[in-house]
Amino acid sequence: MARKPPRWYFSFSSAYSWMAYRDLITRYPDVAETIDWLPFWEPDDAQHDHLESSGVQLPYVELSREKYLYVLQDIRRLAVERDLRMVWPVDRAPHWEVSHLAYLVAREHGRGRQFIDETYRARWEEGLDISSPKVVADIGARAGLDPAAVGTAWQDPEVRARGLEALDAPYRDGVFGVPYFIDGYQRFWGIDRLPGFVSAVRHRMAAAAATAR
Repeated sequence: MARKPPRWYFSFSSAYSWMAYRDLITRYPDVAETIDWLPFWEPDDAQHDHLESSGVQLPYVELSREKYLYVLQDIRRLAVERDLRMVWPVDRAPHWEVSHLAYLVAREHGRGRQFIDETYRARWEEGLDISSPKVVADIGARAGLDPAAVGTAWQDPEVRARGLEALDAPYRDGVFGVPYFIDGYQRFWGIDRLPGFVSAVRHRMAAAAATAR
């Protein structure tokens, strides 16, 4: 079986994932360009039922009040360390299909990275509600996409089917949170493990280049 490429799982819902994205593109652009970028999100009820009927169970655990308060403090601290301007979003009715299925459409049109950048900016720097189809349509326009196509992706049966396939990948990879990085048999969970992942990827790339000479 061919070795899978190094990859990372991200989510627009996670501030840790947002900061890992920022670290990747600013500190480790060489690695960012060589890995696969795969979305991970909490599915809505209909998608959840489809996944469960196929034997796919994703590990979502509701945060306790104590852990939630800790996460708020920790994220603010990490943002300050990175000199990132952060606005904590208020999600009145989180519906993560709206943004993540839109990403699948953006990726198919070769604008996935641009869409990620604009979505993270909208949510974590502008405090916008990315569960709003209108907000996501505007993000799509900023990323150079047809706003109608990305704003309605969550309602498109074909895109929703691709969403089920996308969520099967983290299940097969044993992903239980984001950001999650994989290189071969090595797994790295959390933003503080990103340097270890980068080191592993660079070491493998250097070894492959040496062998090719």
